[in-house]
Amino acid sequence: MAAEKILVVDDETDLQYVINQKFRRQIRNGQYEFHFAFNGLEALAKLIEVPDIGIILSDINMPEMDGLTLLSKVRELKNPLLKTVICSAYGDMGNIRTAMNRGAFDFVTKPVDFNDLEITLEKTIGELNVVREGLAYHEKLLSIEHDLMVAREIQRAIMPKRIPDLGWADINGSMEAARQIGGDFYDYFLIDGHRMGFVIGDVSGKGIPAAIFMAVSRTLIRATGLKGMSPTDCMNYVNHLLCTESVNSMFVTVFYGMIDKETDTLHYVNAGHNPPILLHHDGTSEVLPLTNNIVLGVYDGYSFKSQSMPYLKDDMLVMYTDGVTEAFNKQQEEYGFDTLHSLLREQVLGNKEIMNAGDAPGHVCRIIAGDVARFAGEEEQSDDITILVVKRN
Repeated sequence: MAAEKILVVDDETDLQYVINQKFRRQIRNGQYEFHFAFNGLEALAKLIEVPDIGIILSDINMPEMDGLTLLSKVRELKNPLLKTVICSAYGDMGNIRTAMNRGAFDFVTKPVDFNDLEITLEKTIGELNVVREGLAYHEKLLSIEHDLMVAREIQRAIMPKRIPDLGWADINGSMEAARQIGGDFYDYFLIDGHRMGFVIGDVSGKGIPAAIFMAVSRTLIRATGLKGMSPTDCMNYVNHLLCTESVNSMFVTVFYGMIDKETDTLHYVNAGHNPPILLHHDGTSEVLPLTNNIVLGVYDGYSFKSQSMPYLKDDMLVMYTDGVTEAFNKQQEEYGFDTLHSLLREQVLGNKEIMNAGDAPGHVCRIIAGDVARFAGEEEQSDDITILVVKRN
């Protein structure tokens, strides 16, 4: 630990020798490092020369600039890591009071009792250490806040743009980022003239590592999906790459689907993700069967299983992350899957205007996000609320 730097300001020429003698053990042990000035002006110059001085031990009566004026100048510096201890004649309560009002941390009386001075210095150092810890914690919070801002920018930057002039399907997504950034993402892309791929995922962990792993996962899935691979082959390949590159045991839950308009079929792999809800054109709904797969990035060589099912005109697939179903209100009640399913049956399936709207997926995203926000109220959420909706036209 570095020596505490103490500036002694006094016009007594023999004080430097006395101080060095009385505190020779602390000086030898690297506990204290003393610097000296003969008046307030020299003290200000010394503070510039040695900017990490933590304690000023100053007399009041000195030529050129006295201790009380020095106190005023030091206060103008607004340095929380600089504490001043005033030396004053015993009984000089007027000057002592003035010194305390001008920002002195403590005082000692003359003639100086060096045992009392050592106790005062130790107390002052203790206060400085508390302030230092607080400032270090504040810096850490600022660093975390910066990391969160970067993570949010990563999330925003990779959100997909709408596919123009796509007559046979409509797709829309939304994401309400939590204060503590997670790794939610969604994406969609045309594979060729009759197939569209789409994905929603949730990376384990929070902050910058999750945001980076999310960006990597999304990029790999898009690049692999655009090759026209089946959902099974796509997930097998991406899982291999993520297992090879994964750090800190991170993983990602994924639902990857592919619509083929020529066969009116939905092919999909669910890799440990929340089960989507399919709203049928006939007014019924169903929860997509799980494909009994593990998450991506955990076990290299795992063979992912897929499912296929009819996906007909006006069918709508609603996907989401656990930030939706695991949203909490002030009573610490969970929003839950049943609430989401009931909302879709009542406000979407039961509303032909929504089902037949030009931007039905966008309406559904807003309905879900709005109901989750209503349920949660002012309770701060710990996870992103991400929704992706695909409709077959």
